[in-house]
Amino acid sequence: MAGVRLKNVTKRWGSFVGVDNQSLEIKDREFLVLLGPSGCGKTTTMRMIAGLEEPTEGEIWIGDRMVNDDLPKDRNVAMVFQNYGLYPHMTVFENIAYPLRVRRAAKAEITPRVQAAAAKVELAEFLSRRPRELSGGQRQRVALARAIVRTPLVFLMDEPLSNLDAKLRVSMRAELKHLSHELQITTIYVTHDQIEAMTLADRVGVMEHGRIQQLGTPDQIYNDPENIFVAGFIGSPAMNLLQGNISNGGFVTGGGRPIADASLPDQNAAVMGIRPEDISVTAADDGTTQATVYATENTGESVVVTAQLGQQRLTCKGDRYLKVAINDRIGLSINSEHTYFFDAETGKRIRRG
Repeated sequence: MAGVRLKNVTKRWGSFVGVDNQSLEIKDREFLVLLGPSGCGKTTTMRMIAGLEEPTEGEIWIGDRMVNDDLPKDRNVAMVFQNYGLYPHMTVFENIAYPLRVRRAAKAEITPRVQAAAAKVELAEFLSRRPRELSGGQRQRVALARAIVRTPLVFLMDEPLSNLDAKLRVSMRAELKHLSHELQITTIYVTHDQIEAMTLADRVGVMEHGRIQQLGTPDQIYNDPENIFVAGFIGSPAMNLLQGNISNGGFVTGGGRPIADASLPDQNAAVMGIRPEDISVTAADDGTTQATVYATENTGESVVVTAQLGQQRLTCKGDRYLKVAINDRIGLSINSEHTYFFDAETGKRIRRG
């Protein structure tokens, strides 16, 4: 097994910078997720590790070897693609066996290794079928088995679940989590889906503009965001980010009345972050802040309320029995212990104490 290190890696195409002087160390047997919106550099980073893109600057290490000049086939990594990448004219057995045949594995080894890989992803009874005879989830499992059969140093997974429907994504996440625990192979996983990142990762690297904005465990990323981008990107519904200022130890919006304790020095331009689950909906006269219902969404397990607060909107969660209608006046109680404050100009976190 092996860890992966990036040392001051940059990737440019002309004047466009895809990855910007990025350094990163991925521990042996760690499951690291690179998370971010389209165009943030996460897939480019993975492709450079795989050898499919050449870094403009910097070094890429797998284990104790710098691999910048190694061909993809010599890096001993296995990549699972978004579109499966299966050969339609081959059976499931032949697709899984293909990497072994390319590396001239002994014929006596191929069948037991293919059967073992297929069993790990519950495909043993489908080995004689062709990809067109399989469901989307089964095709993705074939792609996983093809990666597993080689026992590589590193798994690279590029949005492998994005082509599946919502129900299949949930079941495949569970399978990937179990498989990762069983195989104990260093894995780098790219996605724009925060739920995948939070549920699968040992650590998450949240990327924007070619750089990792924050690297940490899912708990750290969710509960202790470093800046406005990370705070707003993680969470569903997203964290509320309200414009205002800090005055006399309280956070004040356009209405002029403090809506939460800040316990920070005065600041003219600040942003307060508060997650929907940390706002309670009350009767209009009971809350610390009054607002108007803009929209409601009943998700079954809860009711999501979008409230109009002056010129800004915020989202809060009530229990499934909450009954409110559009244009109702409601009260909001904000849990000041779970608020976050950011500099409105730099986006950086303002920390208490």
